[in-house]
Amino acid sequence: MSLGRILVEQGTIRVTEQAAIAAAQTMGYGDRHQSDRVAVEAMRKELGELEIAGRVVIGEGERDDAPMLFVGEELGKSLGDPDAPQVDIAVDPLEGTNLCATGAPDAVAVLAAAERGGLLHAPDTYMQKIVVGPTAKGRVHIDAPVSENLRNIATAFEREVSDLTVVVLERPRHQQLIADIRNAGARILLIGDGDLSAGVAAAVRGTGVHAVFGTGGAPEGVITAAAMRCLGGEIQARLVATNEAQHQRLAKLGYTDLDKIYSTEELAPGDEIVFSCSGVTDGQLLKGVRFFGGGTRTATLFMSLPRKMIRFVDTIHRDKLSSPVLFT
Repeated sequence: MSLGRILVEQGTIRVTEQAAIAAAQTMGYGDRHQSDRVAVEAMRKELGELEIAGRVVIGEGERDDAPMLFVGEELGKSLGDPDAPQVDIAVDPLEGTNLCATGAPDAVAVLAAAERGGLLHAPDTYMQKIVVGPTAKGRVHIDAPVSENLRNIATAFEREVSDLTVVVLERPRHQQLIADIRNAGARILLIGDGDLSAGVAAAVRGTGVHAVFGTGGAPEGVITAAAMRCLGGEIQARLVATNEAQHQRLAKLGYTDLDKIYSTEELAPGDEIVFSCSGVTDGQLLKGVRFFGGGTRTATLFMSLPRKMIRFVDTIHRDKLSSPVLFT
């Protein structure tokens, strides 16, 4: 039985659903740390119920900085069992902590998993990225001029550059990038957080997003790569150190060539990748958690590379069997 099938049957979807529900209960209260904490706790609890020998390779940080879901933490009911699935896990229990805290769109709970060695252990630094979906795969290069990449994406879609929408994190470091995109004639969707979910949206037709450009978190880049493997999209990335401490941290982990361009397959080389993403607040791709008198309703995108399967899962979690069910 494949890793994807095992994880589905043991509750991978439930892991992100429960993290999303926990986070959504804090939505709009303005406490980003509380939102993140409850999502982490819920995700860790559910991961501990899976019949796997899991190891966190992308998490909340190093052990000294994160009490739970830290890099290297082992999770699952089958730890120590040599016959159990040996699984590497990448998590972002709440991508968009500020989005959740303020009630803004596109906060999600995310998990990717693969066989051991199937996901790059990316340090918690920055990463320059360009992300496109299957239509424009092979048409872009991270070092090409912005205008050239946009022309090639437009050609792939058989559209004009002016028809394209590019997602960019709204950060001071992106001022020149934003100017270059606008000078080329494309639209920009500026976001405060959440370039991981934006990358997934770029690989799904109907979201109105054609590409993601810019520099964001390296861990999110690896999880995005796992999603691109399942969706047939592409990410190109390069690690970025913004100060001497980050240079030293990267060197300590063996990342000495900061000119290296990582492909999708180098970031997520696994053959048995699975990916689950549940909406916390309403977004372009997924609805957020909805509460009603008798329970909650969640929307999840689940993907399995070995099974070549993509599922949009709409789940009602009932607290009281006597209460009406929300169908809207």
